[in-house]
Amino acid sequence: MHWLLIGYMFLFIHRPFEVWSQLGDLRIERIYMLLTLVVWAAWPGKRWLSNPLHVAFAFFATAVLAAWVMSPWMEKTQPLVEDYFKVLVFYLLLVTTVHDERGLKRIVLGLLAVMGLYLTHSLREYTNGRHTFRMGIARMIGVDSTAGDPNTFGASIVFVLPFVVAVWRSGFGGRLVKVALSGYTLLSIVSILLTGSRSSLLGLVVWGSFVALRGRHRWKYIGACTVAAPLAFVLLPDSLQTRFETIVNPDAGPANARESGEGRVQGFFKGLELWAEHPIAGVGPGAWRPATKSHIESHNLVGQLVGELGTLGLIGFLAILGGFFANWRAVAAVRKEYPEWKDDFVVQVASAVGTAVLLLLFMGLFGHNLFRYSWLWYGGFLIIARHCLANRVRELECESEAVVEQSEEELDDGWTSHPGHEQPQSLVHSSFSRSS
Repeated sequence: MHWLLIGYMFLFIHRPFEVWSQLGDLRIERIYMLLTLVVWAAWPGKRWLSNPLHVAFAFFATAVLAAWVMSPWMEKTQPLVEDYFKVLVFYLLLVTTVHDERGLKRIVLGLLAVMGLYLTHSLREYTNGRHTFRMGIARMIGVDSTAGDPNTFGASIVFVLPFVVAVWRSGFGGRLVKVALSGYTLLSIVSILLTGSRSSLLGLVVWGSFVALRGRHRWKYIGACTVAAPLAFVLLPDSLQTRFETIVNPDAGPANARESGEGRVQGFFKGLELWAEHPIAGVGPGAWRPATKSHIESHNLVGQLVGELGTLGLIGFLAILGGFFANWRAVAAVRKEYPEWKDDFVVQVASAVGTAVLLLLFMGLFGHNLFRYSWLWYGGFLIIARHCLANRVRELECESEAVVEQSEEELDDGWTSHPGHEQPQSLVHSSFSRSS
């Protein structure tokens, strides 16, 4: 079952039916998901993992559905709603079939492998001349058409990088895996730079700062980045250098680059205006362009949220963030009680999800990522990680209780074998303390 889920991750991210047009008519993704659902229905290992995030995601999905039904642009936005509920179905398959550390490790490594193939194929196509010319520069794109534009493609790369750190710090696979992770990280950095996406570059910098400040050798990381960053900048084509320079100097690039940056701010305020006009459920998911008569999307998470989903969506989204926080607190409590687990794979995955959500929120300041699959997928990862840790703690407690009971029985047998002698209470308490 786990391999079927990884296969769907490949179809969803790489989307080969969009790369090779002859596959598009076969509807591979739909057939594959139906097959996966049949296998899931017959699979005996299903288990429901109780967690507050389920309620939050269910409420948000209800808000999406309600906003869509109430939207004047219902027909135009139907594809986005369908795609969101496809991701929700995958989330349900994930949390009901993966409930141990081995399965979680397989899924996370599968995600990295799928992204590695996706980036390698995209870079190969770029070197063969496939790119988009936008903002006055040639920019790398993904091989697919759904999420292959430079900004979305670059963001997808950034949001997966925290899991590279999780696998690295857990020590899984030894030196060979670390070499592969190093290659993947280099591939990710090169791809982000070639997209010319300023938001993705900022996300990369924030992720690198997290890694450096939380690492044991933070000063070495900071020194290496200080040397590598200007070198990488110099190696870029002049057009990309100018593009990234506009982050700190908007006048360095063309007027459309400056207007693009200003559009992020306008997206926030326009979202507030739409919220005021449609306070309950907004204008509908994906209805930003027809509602605002704009040729671009909101480019702002908050504006997109309140503008398209209104108060219902805002409550649901805050509930999702609350569910993430509740799970992180539970994992942090276990980590505090068992500090020797700080580099454990499950703990590191929970930490990676935390970093990824912070990156989603940060890049949401200048990106419309409300309906990105990452929220649901990473929520599933966190639920499974918390469940695995809870099981491990429960097993340790059971083992501890068994040891205590065995020690007490042996102690009782020792005293009852000498009639006329009473068992001192202090010895009983001393034995229990040592066993605990």
